[in-house]
Formats: sequence, structure tokens, C-alpha cells
Amino acid sequence: MLQEKKEEIYYPLIKDKLSELFNKKGAIINLEITANGIFSNNLKSKIPSNHEIIFLFLKKAAPDITGYVEKVALPGFIVVEIKKDKIELDDIYQLAKYADLFDAKFAFLISLKIIPEEIKRLLKSLSLLSKLKGSIYKAFTLAQFDTHSNEFTDWFEENPFLESIYWKE
Repeated sequence: MLQEKKEEIYYPLIKDKLSELFNKKGAIINLEITANGIFSNNLKSKIPSNHEIIFLFLKKAAPDITGYVEKVALPGFIVVEIKKDKIELDDIYQLAKYADLFDAKFAFLISLKIIPEEIKRLLKSLSLLSKLKGSIYKAFTLAQFDTHSNEFTDWFEENPFLESIYWKE
């Protein structure tokens, strides 16, 4: 019987693919795998001095990938959660928690499965993504990553790499 791969093995690949997308936009990007709760000094230095308390909360649970982007219209933190199974509502709120703690400009919930139509409809009907984004200047995005092609194949509600608002400097 084939053993199912753990989501952790996809962290480096997805981190590299996201870095590539940011680089194509001319951004300076630093993404790190932080699922283990360990953040580099470089990343910690980006936390404003009055917000370092967030690290008390991140010892128990941290985003799978965390980073910082510069040379874009709105520089700031990036948080990424990766799910090997289909996205559920709790996953969206988990990402929202991380996005809020970091005041992230980009938040990605990436699934290795198709984004369920029920989730898309719920988010649209409740305008939940708009509420979670808090601003048109923040990207809160669900994405599907295809492990066969090693590419992102679906973005919901928008592909932020195609939206000019994030890339004007």
C-alpha cells in the first residue's frame, strides 16, 4: 500500500514557487519555513518593537511559511498555510489568525486538493474574504497547488499576482 505523503514535504517546493512569483513582480522576498515555530533573526527584525508579543502565541502554532516582501506597493508580512486535504472553514480562520497577528499584506491558504465549491460559495455569500482581508490592499487568497505539475492551478477569490494594485511601487 502506498503511504500518503505528509504536507511538510511540499513546504520547500511551495515556498520556492511563491518566491518565484514574487520575484517575477520585482519584489524582494524572504520566505522561511516556520511550521516548527522557529523564526530567523532577519524575520524577527521586521516585527515592530511593540508587537514582539506575538511570538508568545506562535510557540504553540505558527504559519507553515512566513516571510516579508519589499519593493511592492505595500511591503509587509506574508503568511502561508498548506493543507494536504481539502480546505475547511477552520483552515480559513487559522490563516486569518496568523494574518492578523502579523498584520500580513499577503495571506495564502494553499491546498493540495481542489478548493471545494461549498467553501467558495460560503465565502462569497458571507463576504467573508472581504472581511478577513480588512482592506482592498491586502491579499487573502485560497489556492490549489497541483503536485503533479508543481504549479498553482486555481486561485480564489483572485490571483494576487495578476492584480496590479499590489505591485505598483
